[in-house]
Amino acid sequence: MAAQLSPPRQLSQALLSAPIELAGNWGHMLPRAADQVIERMRHACLDGVRPVSDRQPTRLRVDEHPSGSPAVWLHADGSTMAWIIVDIGERDWSKLAYQFGHELGHVAANSWQADAKPAAPCQWLEEAMVEAFSLRGLGRLAKSWKESPPFAGDNAFGDAIAEYRENIIRNYTDLADSQGFTPGAAAWFEVHRGEIEATALVPYGQAMSLAILAEYEAAPDCVEALGALNRWPGRTGLPIAEYLKRWEGSCAELQASPRLPIRLRELLRIA
Repeated sequence: MAAQLSPPRQLSQALLSAPIELAGNWGHMLPRAADQVIERMRHACLDGVRPVSDRQPTRLRVDEHPSGSPAVWLHADGSTMAWIIVDIGERDWSKLAYQFGHELGHVAANSWQADAKPAAPCQWLEEAMVEAFSLRGLGRLAKSWKESPPFAGDNAFGDAIAEYRENIIRNYTDLADSQGFTPGAAAWFEVHRGEIEATALVPYGQAMSLAILAEYEAAPDCVEALGALNRWPGRTGLPIAEYLKRWEGSCAELQASPRLPIRLRELLRIA
């Protein structure tokens, strides 16, 4: 029997305005610096995105760990708090923004409650979508930082954020080329499908994230469709044709743009 999702919540706080608290080891940071970077990245990712989800948190916790991978901690305390874990170096603001953006993407995609355990065969696609979500946010953050930095006289750091982002995109472009992505996503998916569906972000989701980033930038209403994800039993554990069908139905239910799931169906040639 498929796992049942937590019931919908009618929340008063949108993800963009939910209070953020810091936890963990932030002792090496300048006072309030991390808060400002996180808040700016949240706005870079979410400003202009219409909130559609009925399963969003009322508050966010960002927890700095000295080791381990970034993640959303699926804590089973019944609270309406989304708990994001990051692992960054001293004052590495670009890395903080990037890691936070990726995990915020999972939260936006309703993957923050205790029943949101990752599952094949479609986890790779969610990972690709939230990676693209973070890369889109980094681009917007770089521009806003250059124009109006949170720290006085720090406009030039906008260029450092842009370079950090471009390095990621360059690496993913090389990876996509090595996988034979250039002729098209459908042929790439057909050739590598077994490996793709058995993995998460690395390495195939990274290649696919660039195609999704292009969709976000071409049609910004694609981003709002993340809020309609994972509102069905089975979540990412469904076969991709059924996953996309459920997602399109969820978009219709929430009156969200179905452009992204429709476009992914076209790109991957999923009947």
